[in-house]
Amino acid sequence: MRGEESPQGLMLSVKTPEQWVPQGHPIRRIKQLADAALRSIEPVLEQMYSRLGRASIPPERLLKASLLMALYTVRSERLLCEQLGYNFLFRYFLDMNMVEEPFDHSSFSRNRARLLAHEVAREFFAAVLAQARALNLLSDEHFSVDGTQIEAWASRQSYGPKDPPAGGDDAGSGGGSAAPGPTARLRDRYQSSTDPEARMYRKSKADKAQLCYLGNALMDNQNGLLADFTVGLADGFCERGQALGMLARLDRRALSVGADKAYDTAGFVAGCAAYGLEAHVAQNIKRHQRSALNPALLDTARYRVSQRTRKRIEQIFGWFKTVANFRKTRYRGRVPTELAAQLIATAYNLTRIAKLCPVP
Repeated sequence: MRGEESPQGLMLSVKTPEQWVPQGHPIRRIKQLADAALRSIEPVLEQMYSRLGRASIPPERLLKASLLMALYTVRSERLLCEQLGYNFLFRYFLDMNMVEEPFDHSSFSRNRARLLAHEVAREFFAAVLAQARALNLLSDEHFSVDGTQIEAWASRQSYGPKDPPAGGDDAGSGGGSAAPGPTARLRDRYQSSTDPEARMYRKSKADKAQLCYLGNALMDNQNGLLADFTVGLADGFCERGQALGMLARLDRRALSVGADKAYDTAGFVAGCAAYGLEAHVAQNIKRHQRSALNPALLDTARYRVSQRTRKRIEQIFGWFKTVANFRKTRYRGRVPTELAAQLIATAYNLTRIAKLCPVP
């Protein structure tokens, strides 16, 4: 028998957003982990706001909204706020009831300075990582590092010669800095008018140069969780310098770190040795200088395992650029881009933890 549409609208709903989400949905476990991490950084969030004035959007809600953007490939903050009007799953994740009005997308930009000043994204990331450590999902012994390009929010048309600096070394000028000469590096003579910190860079000769930043990941080899993630200015030394910085921040006694052949330099191998780490990097036999690796290391089983495992870090970059839609940054400047990257890294770790430990 054919059914008929009812033109009369429903005036009352007795179901909450939580009841609309299936019991076995993975977002429930992710929400549980995210809420526990946010409770652990409550003192940091409390310091962000004054006790006087009008109440703002809860910072927990803004942070979890950023996780939703990464988990469900929402391309903009404006679109996320639009979907809050009709997406029950989003409302459940943000602890919003059925009749609460969605907040405006400008809440993100208005509160971003507070998040940056108190390094909330890094604290949130560390709290989630502490949960993984409590669940014995981290080995804290063997790691892998690598870098990837993050396209800047600037076009090639904005890339042009820098304006000459005010004041030069002319006679009677009283000193000052001169304009860069023709032998200066390209980044010293050119910059983007849209995003001055973005640099024209390419990782290999097969790629074309583009305005970008470099995202640098430190992965724990046991379960492929991110132990750290930073964003640096694109140049030939960024990956190795950022990698040594991330290794220096480790609060555990690590044993080894795997990497590709771009890390086969005397400086990086010596830097790892200074931290008590064994550098399991791919041998670069095409360099003009000889490889910095000890030849005896190449025949060991631990070196082969590290080289086989470190390729899993490409899966993280693939998730960042497809699921989290972070092939291109939505922000201008390195610092806001790093803030967004750390929140995406937090979302990735939450996804992995929920998959590895689905039941609390």
